[in-house]
Amino acid sequence: MTPTLPSRTPSAPARPGRAPLTPRTWLALAGWLAIAFVAAAVGSIASVQAPQFYAQLTQPAWAPPAWLFGPVWSALYAMMGIAAWLAWREPAGALRRRALWLFAVQLALNALWSWLFFQWHQGAWALADIGLLWCCVAATLVAFWRLRPLAGALLAPYLAWITFAAALNFTVWRLNPQLLG
Repeated sequence: MTPTLPSRTPSAPARPGRAPLTPRTWLALAGWLAIAFVAAAVGSIASVQAPQFYAQLTQPAWAPPAWLFGPVWSALYAMMGIAAWLAWREPAGALRRRALWLFAVQLALNALWSWLFFQWHQGAWALADIGLLWCCVAATLVAFWRLRPLAGALLAPYLAWITFAAALNFTVWRLNPQLLG
């Protein structure tokens, strides 16, 4: 006799209290993705001249090519939006409120970095911003993980990329004091 595993209906929530998948829930996913990509758009406004500016900078040998940033950031913003949606689907409470507040703060810091670095050419301020961003993303990851581990895990590549970007920011700033204040 072969044991059978119990089946789960696709619409049943995995845990009590989690919002079921309804049209409203899917609309919320679109909303969270839109929020993440609005932050990307705010940052990209400051980055209109980024390719020309980036090409002028002395860069370390390990710096990625400029074309790589767009696809990487697009994937990261999509994962951020999905992570926020997963956290939002959890039961309301202080932890969820704090997690989503941290998410909003990190989005603002993320958008600010492009203005500091590409528009205003302030390497030291951009480095300070990315340090705060790193702390805020780490806190958001932990808060999301406590709500739903998958939501936290979706932020891990973002935190890794920011760690790399901080090292790159520091190195490029030190190599280009005449262009980055």
